[in-house]
Amino acid sequence: MDESQREQLRLLVTELHHEHADLDLVIRTLSTQSASDQLQLRRLKKRKLLLKDQIEKLKSQLIPDLNA
Repeated sequence: MDESQREQLRLLVTELHHEHADLDLVIRTLSTQSASDQLQLRRLKKRKLLLKDQIEKLKSQLIPDLNA
């Protein structure tokens, strides 16, 4: 993987981190409302978990392979 591809992955990881943080804020806000839509909350939480998994996968791709 060349440096250009690495930089693209880093930018994508940063964008996904921002989306994850935004979702966290929305989830916390909706959770405090008494008439919150539980289905919407579940969908947002699922999306947040998927983002977390995607971030971890991309981060692992940024770790250079070591020759054993």
